Amino acid sequence: MTADHKTLVLLDHPNLSASRINRALSSALKDAPDLTVHDLRRLYPEGHIDLAAERAAVEAAENIVLQYPTHWYAPPAFLKTWLDEVLVRGWAYGTGAPGALAGKTLRVATSTGGAGEAYSPDGFHGWDYNDILIPLQATARRLGMQWLRPFVLHGVRNVTDEQLQDLAQDYRNLLSLSTVREHV
Repeated sequence: MTADHKTLVLLDHPNLSASRINRALSSALKDAPDLTVHDLRRLYPEGHIDLAAERAAVEAAENIVLQYPTHWYAPPAFLKTWLDEVLVRGWAYGTGAPGALAGKTLRVATSTGGAGEAYSPDGFHGWDYNDILIPLQATARRLGMQWLRPFVLHGVRNVTDEQLQDLAQDYRNLLSLSTVREHV
């Protein structure tokens, strides 16, 4: 990532080539200015993360986006591995001192198969989707990052091609404006 790339998208999808939604979202970002996409499974097909390269990319970015399909109410396992291995004590955070991510932003961009109304205390899943994101919000807080409003696409099995094209453009526009600080 060069110094002019302000936003780093960490993309994890177990089978991106077969994904209609996440593939369209990531494709919409291909030539976006100030933005780099790290397709983690393409970069590390054997699962061995280049920790120095990932830390350098994170340090160079102002905004970090975690893009993934929701799997069992969480990010896919490889993104969790990335978080565990890259965001270590002494670099990402420390005792009494800010770490390398302090002052940066964190946003989640995710998709679910379930309808939006299913994510409520009275809905099928029994939880508001924002509650499911609390561990990532807590991570942002612990690292001294600002949590930005997530980009969540519910009910993706029913999204038409035209809707998907519009949603992908909305995603690109949102990330292009991601240096604007938001409050959630």
